[in-house]
Amino acid sequence: METGAVYGACLCGAVRFRIRLPTEFCAHCHCSLCRRAHGAGYVTWVVVSKEYFALLNGGDSLVRYRSSDHGTRSFCATCGSTLFFESTHRPDTIDVVLANIAGEIDRAPQAHVFYSDRAAWVHVADDLPRLGGDSGFEPL
Repeated sequence: METGAVYGACLCGAVRFRIRLPTEFCAHCHCSLCRRAHGAGYVTWVVVSKEYFALLNGGDSLVRYRSSDHGTRSFCATCGSTLFFESTHRPDTIDVVLANIAGEIDRAPQAHVFYSDRAAWVHVADDLPRLGGDSGFEPL
């Protein structure tokens, strides 16, 4: 195990990855695409520079799905775990589902993004900033 790194995997373990710290950002995303892709009220992502990300094994098990004009989601073909998101708006970073990382990263979630798109039944009781609007990142 590399010092200053965290490791993760999909549910079945076919896809394994490493992230060198530091990360760039961590947030709970409430957009409808994330909710549907994960079957959850919101998803917590950690953003990392692609140079700090390494796929250790399972590249042949990754399925990529173009979920929008700018975004591609990757998931395990065996177990269906949603793992990564890549955007042409941020080509040097990759978003990784925090729940698939074993251990702690270098930061706690910093905000709720796309909060104005949240599911009506989701009620958040923390003091994190709520961001939304057209970009999903405008202060509300």
